[in-house]
Amino acid sequence: MRQLVVDQLSREEWQNLDHRPRRQLRPGPLAGIYWLELPHALWGEAQRGHEQCAPFNFALELTAKRLVCELLIRGSGRLHCSCACYAEPAQREYLLNFCDQMLAEEQIRA
Repeated sequence: MRQLVVDQLSREEWQNLDHRPRRQLRPGPLAGIYWLELPHALWGEAQRGHEQCAPFNFALELTAKRLVCELLIRGSGRLHCSCACYAEPAQREYLLNFCDQMLAEEQIRA
């Protein structure tokens, strides 16, 4: 799995980060999993024509020691569909910008 990992979070950094996804992101199916929705303007070739699978999301996982941001875009519809694919450059940039901003605002140095 291709992913961005921020690890070795201190207890203080985790506490700073812990409340952020709950305010900004939709909760996922398991504790610590959150969905970052891909804006319609950034839908790639794989997502176009798959409106029934929308919204499209990146999965973010926050554990006590790390933040994991998957580079796989998932649809909310069918699990095994061609619209589930790794991010294109503009989509990856959106995810990285979101993470960079969140880490800066929460003063994460890990």
